[in-house]
Amino acid sequence: MMAERGETSSTGGSDGTQDPFTSAKKISRRPKYSRFTQQELPACKPILTPGWVITTFILVGVVFIPVGLASLFASQRVVEIVDRYDEDCIPPSFKDKALGYIQDDTTNKTCFRSLTVPKQMKSPIYVYYQLSNFYQNHRRYVKSRSDEQLRSNRSERKTTNCEPEALVGQDQPIVPCGLIAWSLFNDTYKFTVNHKPLNVNKSNIAWDSDRKHKFGSDVYPKNFQSGRLIGGAKLDSSIPLSEQEDLIVWMRTAALPTFRKLYGRIETNLEANNKITVTIQNNYNTYDFGGQEALGAIDHQLDGWEE
Repeated sequence: MMAERGETSSTGGSDGTQDPFTSAKKISRRPKYSRFTQQELPACKPILTPGWVITTFILVGVVFIPVGLASLFASQRVVEIVDRYDEDCIPPSFKDKALGYIQDDTTNKTCFRSLTVPKQMKSPIYVYYQLSNFYQNHRRYVKSRSDEQLRSNRSERKTTNCEPEALVGQDQPIVPCGLIAWSLFNDTYKFTVNHKPLNVNKSNIAWDSDRKHKFGSDVYPKNFQSGRLIGGAKLDSSIPLSEQEDLIVWMRTAALPTFRKLYGRIETNLEANNKITVTIQNNYNTYDFGGQEALGAIDHQLDGWEE
């Protein structure tokens, strides 16, 4: 009888009945033990005592104080002139009707400004325009362009993202299309010093990478600013986009609502107390959105140029 029970137990174990402890062990999700997974590897655990912290800060200061002093000295050598002109270039009779003045094609937009050079400015002197309260970083504005169209004339009909400045009529593409190009800055500046013209070189003001790779030499303006509303400057249809550097500079959109963009370079020195007369064609409409316009000039003492 005992044997029968033993045989029964043995048989029961072999016909599929599992030990509950063995089953639990098989389905366990516990990872295999290792010193790495259990974070038991040897490690450096520095104790930040006051002495260590003070010493570290002193060493960092010793390194960076000379760098800061050199940067401060270099910035103090830079000579810059900035002149805001959007308000002063409105005739007295239009002071309360600035928007009507700028939108009226019959009004005289010529404005004269006088600037004084505070210290000697060595060439090259970078001339720039500055706009404020202009949100080039707006999502719809930034997307309103066709990079494929700008690169190749074979893609002139790729205007999907350019609405509402995509087509003229039913099927004539605008080149370059989109709101960025349509709103191209169109104020102009002419400079004289002691009644002598001061030439502004507008070549090589755009990035080389933009001229060579983003704007095609076989792409020419087409149907540009030919609609009912004119947003800004017009383009010469006989010059390829790769050579229209004012457009290339403008198409590199700014990240902040106040920004500067390079207009050109003066390649002669200006002496202290020189009187510069600037003839401005105040064409750009910043009055509709409460924007501001300024003209600036800065010498070359600091390397590089930032928009």
